[in-house]
Amino acid sequence: MADTPLATWRDGPTKDAVLDFVRRTCGEDGSPPVPVEERVAVFDNDGTLWCEKPMPIQLDFILRRLTEMAEARPELRERQPWAAAATGDLGWFASLMTAHYAGDDTDVRTLAGGILAAYAGISVEDFERQADTFLRTATHPTLGRGYLRCAYAPMVELLDHLTDNGFTTYIASGGGRDFMRPVSQDMYAIPRERVIGSSSTFTYTSNDVGGTITHRPEADYLDDGPEKPIRIWNRTGRRPLLAAGNSNGDVPMLEFTHRPDAPTLRLLLLHDDPEREFAYTAGAEEALSRAKTDNWTVASIRNDWTTVFPA
Repeated sequence: MADTPLATWRDGPTKDAVLDFVRRTCGEDGSPPVPVEERVAVFDNDGTLWCEKPMPIQLDFILRRLTEMAEARPELRERQPWAAAATGDLGWFASLMTAHYAGDDTDVRTLAGGILAAYAGISVEDFERQADTFLRTATHPTLGRGYLRCAYAPMVELLDHLTDNGFTTYIASGGGRDFMRPVSQDMYAIPRERVIGSSSTFTYTSNDVGGTITHRPEADYLDDGPEKPIRIWNRTGRRPLLAAGNSNGDVPMLEFTHRPDAPTLRLLLLHDDPEREFAYTAGAEEALSRAKTDNWTVASIRNDWTTVFPA
């Protein structure tokens, strides 16, 4: 266990709330400790564990594939999302996320259709190789650092502190499950089997090389909003004791993290540091409102972290 837990968190109410939650869970306040098998913590990924601006990291990966498709088939340039990808219209992608968090998924469905078409028929191994190579070689467009170094150092430190205290940590993200799996162990010390995320459906084909699983152009589920608690329960069979998120899509997950018989912590990350990261609240309005009314713990990047990214 680290001699100074959460060293990259500034002393203050937020750090105190996190450390106090862990102490109470472990029974260090004199109360009965929560059994280790019940110590489940879930974390959103985009904007909670790694940077999501000026666009989600997976969107950068997808845009490159959509652009390739539009170059090979020019007629696709007349349709979204290929038109936006081919012209570099990041505003279209930003507006669809804003609309999504406001309850309008029209353009989200359009984008999802393009993504499903982009990877239809690819084997799960080939998709993973492509995602792994991208994440280990591509560079963030404005921060100038590799994507593997775009994880938030204080959140990684929190993951480690929880693990040191008997917690099992999970990712519960709206991002693609199979996109995150190749790097979850290296970035967060979260093994691939504990990554919960969105997915397409698959087809299995028997052959003489051990069979092949391929992506179908059909969504299985989008792990966001009300779907998050369902997927967390499906995977863990438990209500989490801790949940961390940063957007309206995380509200149901934070709601679900409630136990009258055990300590719980609902942690909401506030992006308010334009100098070291980005400042934005679009898509988090409901979450910030609920944090006030329901006494969730808000972690300010500007005020609560001594550093943002690893050196």
